Amino acid sequence: MAPELGFPRSLVSRKETSRKEKFVFLLLILAQAAHSVEESVARLYDVFAPARLVSGLISRNLALGFYTFNAALVTFGLLCWAFPVRREWGWAAGMMWFWIVLELGNGLGHAALAFWRHGYFPGVATAPLLLLFGAWTAALLVRRHGPAFAG
Repeated sequence: MAPELGFPRSLVSRKETSRKEKFVFLLLILAQAAHSVEESVARLYDVFAPARLVSGLISRNLALGFYTFNAALVTFGLLCWAFPVRREWGWAAGMMWFWIVLELGNGLGHAALAFWRHGYFPGVATAPLLLLFGAWTAALLVRRHGPAFAG
């Protein structure tokens, strides 16, 4: 059987996602939910042009657009956990890697923006959770499946 979606066979093998990987991945998605709440309360869409752009594409009311986008993002994450990851579909590890890269970039981005501003930036308080659970999920996957995308 050829690797699915271009991922190496070892990365996408069925029935190889451990309970710990599934649980830590769920924690990553829940960390994104907490992160979205922090960004909403701190009104990221008022201070960060990309957030304002995405919010404005969804609604003229930037707050509503931002809440809608983040609710959809977290819902998508929970669906990824509930179906491909929990049910151990063949491409579950690939989906987990998508979320790992997304959340590590998100966490690092918020930390960098706070550093650049020499103070608080919306989302920086929960960014360490994204980094922690993203790195932990990655470490679990690498330990079980070998280095990501290694042939």
